[in-house]
Amino acid sequence: MNDNRRLVYSTEHGSLDKPMQKKNGPDKKHRKQAATPVIKNPNKQGVRIRRESKGRGGKTVSVIDGLPLNGQELKLLLKKLKRQLGTGGAIKNSALEIQGDHREQLLILLDKAGYKARLAGG
Repeated sequence: MNDNRRLVYSTEHGSLDKPMQKKNGPDKKHRKQAATPVIKNPNKQGVRIRRESKGRGGKTVSVIDGLPLNGQELKLLLKKLKRQLGTGGAIKNSALEIQGDHREQLLILLDKAGYKARLAGG
C-alpha cells in the first residue's frame, strides 16, 4: 500500500479538503422578514383592515391592525368577531387575523363596537 494517501472525507467531520467555515447566522435566503408591518403611532394611524395571502399557501386572511387594546381585550374581541362571522382566526403580533376576506363585514362590526376603522390596501 501507498502511504501517500490522505483522508478527504470523514462521516464525523464532513469534508476535510476545505476548512470549515463559521456561520454567523442564517443565510440571506433563509432570513425571516417581518410578517406584518408595525404601526408606529396607532393613535395617528387608526385601525386598519387589510387582506393578506402571502405565505399562507394562497389562503386569504383579513388582518386588523392598530387596535388600542391589551392581550385579554384582544382575545375577547377576536372571539366575538369569529362568532359573528362564523370563521376562525388568531392573534399575531398584536394584530387580529380572521380567516377569509371579510373586510367589509369587519368594517361594519368594528363600527358597531365603537372602533373607527378604515380599509387599507387596494
